[in-house]
Amino acid sequence: MARTSGKGNMILKYDEVVRTGIAKQVADNIRSAILDGRLKVDERLPTEEELARSFGISRPTVREALKRLAAQNLIHSKRGPAGGNFVKRPDPEGLSKAITGAATLLVGIGAFDIEEIITARLETETVCCRLACENRSETDLAAMAAEIAVQQDEAISDEDFCASDVRFHRALVESTGNSPLKLMMYTVIEAFIPITNMIVFRVRERRHVASLHQEILDAVRDRHDAKAAAALARLLAYVRESYAAVLDARAEREAQASA
Repeated sequence: MARTSGKGNMILKYDEVVRTGIAKQVADNIRSAILDGRLKVDERLPTEEELARSFGISRPTVREALKRLAAQNLIHSKRGPAGGNFVKRPDPEGLSKAITGAATLLVGIGAFDIEEIITARLETETVCCRLACENRSETDLAAMAAEIAVQQDEAISDEDFCASDVRFHRALVESTGNSPLKLMMYTVIEAFIPITNMIVFRVRERRHVASLHQEILDAVRDRHDAKAAAALARLLAYVRESYAAVLDARAEREAQASA
């Protein structure tokens, strides 16, 4: 029978793979109990020793499972005589961040192309424009106006402009007053906008972007949803044109390099 060298065993830590697999199963088991209500918010989990005995696993594996749940913002720990691990109310933003991280990775490996991203933004943000016109507050309007003021400052860096772009659209979504929609839009705003900004920032005209943001704001202030949606459509058409310009410039450089 073939033998594995000691060096190979040091490089490939088989025991950790097995332990991590079990820890994930345990974490998924507890997570399901939290999300379907069998474990209530603020309820104390059994101790590590009790969990290890109940699941028939080691305490280090239990600790790994608890770390996974803590990373998902599903549990938190307290110290002291009355301490332990307690169920935490699921955090929509925390859950959204996990989805956003996955979406960013998918964009990075080419699972979504720019045309799909623009279409997704147009369809979903058009709904946001309509609801924003119905539900926006003065605070929402002020938040969008503050970002436009940032974008009109020609001294800021491209990085700061892109960050302000994200915050403007985040404020637009916030003004819908619809919590499920805000959860759904988190990925669109936090993953798709930075990705497109990263591609087109060298060729787009920042003043033009800021002016289109102003048109959206003016329409939302006037509660004119059709105008807001039209301004959004022009903004995304400009993003599409900017992306095409990037591709044309890249093709030209490649042609010159191969000539």
